[in-house]
Amino acid sequence: MDANLIVSNILNPPVLFFFLGMTAVFVKSDLEIPAPVPKLLSLYLLFAIGFKGGVELIKSGVNQEVVLTLVAAVLMACVVPIYTFFILKLKLDTYDAAAIAATYGSISAVTFITASAFLNELGINFDGYMVAALALMESPAIIIGLILVNLFTTDGKRDFSWPEVLRDAFLNSSVFLLVGSLLIGFLTGEHGWQVLEPFTQGMFYGVLTFFLLDMGLVAARRIKDLQKTGVFLISFAILIPIVNAVIGLAIAKVIGMPQGDALLFAVLCASASYIAVPAAMRLTVPEANPSLYVSTALAVTFPFNIIVGIPLYLYGINLFWR
Repeated sequence: MDANLIVSNILNPPVLFFFLGMTAVFVKSDLEIPAPVPKLLSLYLLFAIGFKGGVELIKSGVNQEVVLTLVAAVLMACVVPIYTFFILKLKLDTYDAAAIAATYGSISAVTFITASAFLNELGINFDGYMVAALALMESPAIIIGLILVNLFTTDGKRDFSWPEVLRDAFLNSSVFLLVGSLLIGFLTGEHGWQVLEPFTQGMFYGVLTFFLLDMGLVAARRIKDLQKTGVFLISFAILIPIVNAVIGLAIAKVIGMPQGDALLFAVLCASASYIAVPAAMRLTVPEANPSLYVSTALAVTFPFNIIVGIPLYLYGINLFWR
């Protein structure tokens, strides 16, 4: 693998600030981001990436490649929780296995946004409709996880309020804002982009950098929870993203995605949710241990992807897209 890709990624300011956040925890600094601020930053990032995606989508139009990509995205969001569930069942009970499987079937929007920034730094183009894939992959994993719990618990069928589950899956704040921003960008097009560009483009990298500083703080604090996961889950949290990325790259190659889109699709397949799915699992599967599904996604998979995974997947693309 070309070490320059990893070095180029690590030397991006957002990634360096992620390391700074982790370092602050390790050296016991009192650095702390007030609780409401990270939520505001995450909402801004979802709004900005969604709006830009809508503008780009109206430029490219909806064609066969777009439809195939979105279908593949939903398919991966449904299949990943199923096969990972049975791997996890080798060591864990049904509740923990289903919660972790749902987490890895869903996505990390911040990982996607970091990969987008990485592509911009390298001057590699990607299509805005990939944001639609991001939006579509968040919710199905929650539903599949709950179905798995319902099918494989031995203490009888569980009674879920499916209307509430579906509402939370498809109308949670991140999905709602992302889809809404995508639609508004699509409706307003180039005119809307020119009006909002100073806000959506000029501030974007600064906000992403500050948000990753906070993510570094949070991830470092979660590392102590890894003592509860054991070698099995730590290995799972590193290897499964690679497997999912390889599957994603194979699908991207068959569909004929360009390199930039293929990287973003691989990142979506490889990432794990540490916000939306854990929140849903806490409410619907209280028997599952949050320290397992949150710490594996946030303290292992997220840092792995933004530090090593993104350049690793791009290296794979460089090999197979020649």
